[in-house]
Amino acid sequence: MDLSRERLERLIARSTDIVVATDRDGAVSFYNDGASLSLGYSGSETLGQHAAKLYPTLDEAKRVMRAMRGEGHGGPGVCDAFQTTFIAKSGEEIPVAISGAILYDDDGDEDGTIGFAKDLREILRKDQLATLGEVAVGLSHEINNPLAVVLNQIELLESDVCELAGEGDVSVEVERIDAIRREVARISEILERVSEMARGDEYTTVEYIGPARMIDLRPRGEHRHKADERMKGLRILVVDDDLGLCRSMSEMLEREGCIVETAGDGNEALAKLEAARFDLVLSDVVMPGMDGYELYRAVHQRFTDLPVLMMTAFHYDKDHIIKRSRIEGLRGVVFKKPVQRERLVEAIAEAVGRG
Repeated sequence: MDLSRERLERLIARSTDIVVATDRDGAVSFYNDGASLSLGYSGSETLGQHAAKLYPTLDEAKRVMRAMRGEGHGGPGVCDAFQTTFIAKSGEEIPVAISGAILYDDDGDEDGTIGFAKDLREILRKDQLATLGEVAVGLSHEINNPLAVVLNQIELLESDVCELAGEGDVSVEVERIDAIRREVARISEILERVSEMARGDEYTTVEYIGPARMIDLRPRGEHRHKADERMKGLRILVVDDDLGLCRSMSEMLEREGCIVETAGDGNEALAKLEAARFDLVLSDVVMPGMDGYELYRAVHQRFTDLPVLMMTAFHYDKDHIIKRSRIEGLRGVVFKKPVQRERLVEAIAEAVGRG
């Protein structure tokens, strides 16, 4: 079947690639559907306009014309896969590869140009992912091995601390060791996320500063997480002298839709309770100055109906803090080695009457 000029023009007009032709003065004389789709300009916004409108600067448009006339990109009068940048109506700069030619009239004078441009965004994105894959392999090797050593040393350190303390109370020290374990686990999750991105071809970005964005390295479970509706809007005060645990608990509860504030000790907690309304207090058991029992008694006396939950890293109650608090009405205890999301949510929901 012969390909008529009319049929060829229809195919070019409907091509998904960007096809633009100009007259001898540089004004756009042909602008196809692919160009409209990629650049955002309609035909009526470009036809008759100078082609420099499609480039970030006039100098860039001149650079493309020099490439067409020069020897280095396919010979005089043509350019082959010449990389440049178009500017979309939205202002986005779009990397493209142009294969074009200068058109001549019967007398051999320049009569215009035609160019076929390939949008390189997807190709460059896949190249970036391939590079990310190589980086991920290196990261996993160079970071996971030291992390394993760190975890082994933490186990030895915890054993030494308990042995040196004898009958002494090392609950605070052990909680700090657990905080190190949690942060090491977070690093491992981030490395796994990088590896997942390298094995696939998808990644997302999140806002960073101003217009800048960064790759979202949160583990996939955090993206798929569905908040428990019973937690939505609850104002919770987390009290713990371990700042790392305060942060991790806040992040967990905020993902459930809670509004969270933290306090580093009992006195700070009471000050915050005086200043604002809360639905629940989630307090550590062992804290310097005012322990969990003393805080519970103070809350119970000043805010009679405010529910309190206690957190402990241990399944025994050496100083009978939990036992004494339960006698006086403590609602429940959450064990934090590490805190199980489902158990925490259920305990809070039951304490605030949303069970």
